[in-house]
Amino acid sequence: MYFLSGWPKRLLCPLGSPAEAPIHVQSDPQRTFFAVLAPVRLSIWYSRPSVLIVTYKEPEKSSSQFGFYKQAEWRPDSTMIAVSTAYGYILFFHITSTRGDKYLYEPVYPKGSPQMKGTPHFKEEQCAPALNLEMKKILDLQAPIMSLQSMLEDLLVATSDGLLHLIHWEGMTNGRKAINLCTVPFSVDLQSSRAGSFLGFADVHIRDMEYCATLDGFAVVFNDGKIGFITPVSSRFTAEQLHGVWPQDVVDGTCVAVNNKYRLMAFGCASGSVQVYTIDNTTGAMLLSHKLELTAKQYPDIWNKTGAVKLVRWSPDNSVVIVTWENGGLSLWSVFGAQLICTLGGDFAYRSDGTKKDPLKINSMSWGAEGYHLWVISGFGAQSTEIESDSKSIVKQPGILLFQFIKSVLTVNPCMSNQEQVLLQGEDRLYLNCGEASQTQHARGSSAHPEHKAAAAKSPFADSGVESQGLSTLLGHRHWHVVQISNTYLESNWPIRFSAIDKLGQNIAVVGKFGFAHYSLLTKKWKLFGNITQEQNMIVTGGLAWWNDFVVLACYNISDHQEELRVYLRTSNLDNAFAHITKAQAETLLLSVFRDMVIVFRADCSICLYSIERKSDGPTTTAGIQVLQEVSMSRYIPHPFLVVSVTLTSVSTENGITLKMPQQFFFQARDAESIMLNLAGQLIMMQRDRSGPQIREKDSHPNQRKLLPFCPPVVLAQSVENVWTTCRANKQKRHLLEALWLSCGGAGMKVWLPLFPRDHRKPHSFLSQRIMLPFHINIYPLAVLFEDALVLGAVNDTLLYDSLYTRNSAREQLEVLFPYCVVERTSQIYLHHILRQLLVRNLGEQALLLAQSCAALPYFPHVLELMLHEVLEEEATSREPIPDPLLPTVAKFITEFPLFLQTVVHCARKTEYALWNYLFAAVGNPKDLFEECLMAQDLDTAASYLIILQNMEVPAVSRQHATLLFNTALEQGKWDLCRHMIRFLKAIGSGESETPPSTPTAQEPSSSGGFEFFRNRSISLSQSAENVPASKFSLQKTLSMPSGPSGKRWSRDSDCAENMYIDMMLWRHARRLLEEVRLKDLGCFAAQLGFELISWLCKERTRAARVDNFVLALKRLHKDFLWPLPITPASSVSSPFKNGKYRAGEQLLKSQSVDPFLNLEMDAGVSTVQRSQSWLGSIGPAHHEIDTASSHGPQMQDAFLSPLSTKGDECSIGSATDLTESSSMVDGDWTMVDENFSTLSLTQSELEHISMELASKGPHKSQVQLRYLLHMFMEAGCLDWCIVIGLILRESSVISQILLLIQSSEVDGEMLQNIKTGLHAVDRWASTDCPGYKPFLNIIKPQVQKFSELTEEQVQPEAFQPITAGKTPEHTGPRAEESRGPSGHGSLPQGEVGGSGLVGRNEEDAARAEEEESFQDGTYDCSVS
Repeated sequence: MYFLSGWPKRLLCPLGSPAEAPIHVQSDPQRTFFAVLAPVRLSIWYSRPSVLIVTYKEPEKSSSQFGFYKQAEWRPDSTMIAVSTAYGYILFFHITSTRGDKYLYEPVYPKGSPQMKGTPHFKEEQCAPALNLEMKKILDLQAPIMSLQSMLEDLLVATSDGLLHLIHWEGMTNGRKAINLCTVPFSVDLQSSRAGSFLGFADVHIRDMEYCATLDGFAVVFNDGKIGFITPVSSRFTAEQLHGVWPQDVVDGTCVAVNNKYRLMAFGCASGSVQVYTIDNTTGAMLLSHKLELTAKQYPDIWNKTGAVKLVRWSPDNSVVIVTWENGGLSLWSVFGAQLICTLGGDFAYRSDGTKKDPLKINSMSWGAEGYHLWVISGFGAQSTEIESDSKSIVKQPGILLFQFIKSVLTVNPCMSNQEQVLLQGEDRLYLNCGEASQTQHARGSSAHPEHKAAAAKSPFADSGVESQGLSTLLGHRHWHVVQISNTYLESNWPIRFSAIDKLGQNIAVVGKFGFAHYSLLTKKWKLFGNITQEQNMIVTGGLAWWNDFVVLACYNISDHQEELRVYLRTSNLDNAFAHITKAQAETLLLSVFRDMVIVFRADCSICLYSIERKSDGPTTTAGIQVLQEVSMSRYIPHPFLVVSVTLTSVSTENGITLKMPQQFFFQARDAESIMLNLAGQLIMMQRDRSGPQIREKDSHPNQRKLLPFCPPVVLAQSVENVWTTCRANKQKRHLLEALWLSCGGAGMKVWLPLFPRDHRKPHSFLSQRIMLPFHINIYPLAVLFEDALVLGAVNDTLLYDSLYTRNSAREQLEVLFPYCVVERTSQIYLHHILRQLLVRNLGEQALLLAQSCAALPYFPHVLELMLHEVLEEEATSREPIPDPLLPTVAKFITEFPLFLQTVVHCARKTEYALWNYLFAAVGNPKDLFEECLMAQDLDTAASYLIILQNMEVPAVSRQHATLLFNTALEQGKWDLCRHMIRFLKAIGSGESETPPSTPTAQEPSSSGGFEFFRNRSISLSQSAENVPASKFSLQKTLSMPSGPSGKRWSRDSDCAENMYIDMMLWRHARRLLEEVRLKDLGCFAAQLGFELISWLCKERTRAARVDNFVLALKRLHKDFLWPLPITPASSVSSPFKNGKYRAGEQLLKSQSVDPFLNLEMDAGVSTVQRSQSWLGSIGPAHHEIDTASSHGPQMQDAFLSPLSTKGDECSIGSATDLTESSSMVDGDWTMVDENFSTLSLTQSELEHISMELASKGPHKSQVQLRYLLHMFMEAGCLDWCIVIGLILRESSVISQILLLIQSSEVDGEMLQNIKTGLHAVDRWASTDCPGYKPFLNIIKPQVQKFSELTEEQVQPEAFQPITAGKTPEHTGPRAEESRGPSGHGSLPQGEVGGSGLVGRNEEDAARAEEEESFQDGTYDCSVS
């Protein structure tokens, strides 16, 4: 409702003696002037500008006679002030304006400015008037005066001798006797015997009192702490005619304030709480409405140390109350007890270094005009000695502070509650929550009368109409759209009283003292009256509202003394000539618009309904207004001022199910079903009376149709502050759109929800058609988004600036004492509260219908989770057993939704372990839920369940489930999950639950460069390379995230059995992939999980890594890698393109190895030594070249993710995306092999075959992947696979290379035999099924023949020992680690494999795509050259 803004201002008081320091402030009834009392001085201040006008100082002689000034009270017409003094005198001061036309302060404008022109009322508004104060009358009441109260034409004075004096404002008693309180009878209510108990003891007197006009009586606090309400039984105000009521249980009252609009009396108590009472209409007893008290939960250190309540003050619009305590501090509450602000906690109470501040002590306070300011006399009065000793300390002196407030438009213009925007008004600016109107208008303003459309049957985000302004617009960001109110308008019309925004959130109108102005958010321009006389001639009385493009307002025409209803078109000039004006009989107090109707509530307690329609006569467009119906409410409303809001709604107790009419009349019938009236917090509904005969004339104009009368009113709810309803309709979300939302202050919110029978069945006669559900939310609601199931609000936030000032500066600034206040937008989901309330009431079917209608909302999963979590927390932590637990019902309810498994596991993971048993007792065994996830293929959720199983079950069970999940993840290629699972399995084995392996101490600076960026992992060298012999060198990987299986595999302390177990699973999977000839999957698997493919292939060379059926393998590879089968060319000549391509590849690889991420071991200068042991190591000229290239590595780390070009080749380092560990040895070999390839067959040079070659090649990515696999198989010595890949790539050079290798080293005879038979089989297959292969087979025929001669010779198997068993286990580590690198990507081809399309990461794909392009460009240049 109200929010603090900025810092408070301090007004400069003239410095004087302590006796002249202010102690009391009192505003006049119009809140234009403020009387400020000091012990011997009375000053009058003006509100805008806040300046001192006149001061009266009591001479010393009379001051000693009267005593110090105590309290002041204004006469209702602001012409007199009565001041009470300590010794029982009342001084009457007259206020007169002086010097004719002279002003104390006048604005000065530059010459020629528009303000110089004489405008009516101009002077009065702009200037601070000059006033005179003179003491006219002195009255001696001979006893200290406790309280002064202005009551109509009289002044009511309570003195300490127990008397009540009624004094005329002229200072006479008019012969009336003072009333002795002892003679006033008091009872619990007015119905009990007329002679109530009397107060009965001599020393009782009134300590504080306040008159309440709407209750016609005054609330009193006695000196013994009792509280009561005294009311005259008849019109005569004499002792015999007075009667008092009091509650029996309050004995610590300290002060009182009354709220006339809501008929509430707020009594401050010595305990620090405020008790708010109302009067029961039937018995006249005082009923406790609610309490305002701080809770131990929110303010644990101060809630019971505030001291007694010192002052309570209601705001001018009666919507909030401000409370201060003896020990200091301010708190602000809404009418029915929702706390808005309290300065006893947070930044108000603590400095930025955590030390506690002294709370601000307040001696007196008074609200300014419209509640935009609070005038506060800060009190350090008791320490007057301190003031004298330290005159520099401004803060310690009593002074006047002005707190500034921003308030919600609902406080003054309640008709805004049928809109979805939040609009706050400050004294010179407005705060809106809708985004930039210019951006949203195209999406939303699709139809001229969108509110008539029934929403289309789709989610609210798809609608283009006004159905929902779009969450992004209304929730978009935390910032407000701030509109500065036109200065020209403000100067003569301050303060702003009403404001309104239209449905689309594109236009705003504001009303000040006179006239009004409006602003368009699209053009960013204000429109003011062209004729100022017209503006100054109208006073808007009942608020204003937008209807499409028109502003509808009720006003008083000053010159004609006439109440009017006016409609102005937004697009035309602001002038009465373009307005449609209707005369009204009585003053309009409230106005609201519903569809095409205007509802008006008048001062004679009547409600009038008008129809409004657009009329175009020629060029001008106006609106026509006609009276439809008048309803007198005087029987039900005791005082017109008590009506807080009046709205027309389509809500009724009937849901439209039983309306006996065909479907097409449905929306027609729902037009204006009922009137909702908020009468002093009681929500009253009057429905149309449908009991009479239903006559319908089909042909008549709808506006002429006879409107049904209204039934007598029914009370729907108590303590209502705001009501929200919408006139839109949406078949999908009927529950939410046909509901009525109420804000009930401290009691939270309520919703009056319609209940619908399922599938249009006949409703049960015993079932109510609506239900009122209460629920609590954590914010103060300012708007309801109906379809989106959200409440919007605002909340005060504070910023400390005390660090800007040194603590010891003599003048503590206001900026240090107070934080800077800002208002933040907030929003909250409420759907889970409603679902829960329905389930509590056994309305599960309705809850299901409602939930299904909202299932498309983006935060629906969160709603289910919140509901489960709240019920679980409440029931599992309850001390007493719960007779009827709700958790099983909620669990059953959630199973109706596909999100069930996620909801449960997310809730469990956010709840402490102690509550898990209770949760799973209701939702089911986690093992079963885990299996359900696996069946539903929802592996990520299954992984979450695994963590729960690990905590709840023995390790064997969680290992068993983890193995299941790991195998499934391997099957589906979910590599991230596989890495998590490997780490998880290890953790179970080694007894650590979730901790990552520890990081080794020494780290090479170059080694971890940029890795975290790619895979969130870092690589460290366990010992620095210089002092370790090459053969002992071990690369160890440490993980910040779950990671590859080799994470701790070779570290000495790791759990061998566990690693063995994981390896067995990985080997089994690899074997399956090879047996099923899924080479592409094998490549991904090795790359993603850092599987040591080469060492495993070496072991499996004669088993799983054999090719049993060459033809089948060839076909399968064609299919997997999308590689086209060859077509028969015109002449079978080997094209030079291949060789060019190779050269490109070789160059690329060399340039690539400059990339520091690919050559970590090279930097350590190790692997070249080991290289010579490889069975491929006989070809070695390229080593030095690579080493020199890699020596640039460390310096080039800065070039991270930027294109790097070397030797004219463009290649993006982005290719390193999937790098797990890189291996220089592989780069080395790769390049060496290239060197050799490219020198082999460079004989033919016929370029005309290039196009044919291109047609028979597969995608570039596949080519890179195949080359990479070829290289892996070569390293492992699986020559049969190399032959197959050579065939598919149709590279004769590959085949020749393999045959060369077979000659230069000794190879297993069995493998040679296998290759021989395989090649024959391929030859046969090519002849019959695929003649495209024939030309290529012919090219390699000579080599094959040479090869088959070799097969007769046998070879010794020892040749392979350097790779398989020849090394110590220590050494296998780096060897295998390195060989794994390429699978991540060593060189560019490896990058391709790493990605191979199965890594679901867009960034990587993008980097890869970019780099493929550059690769291809380079390629073609080379090949053509």
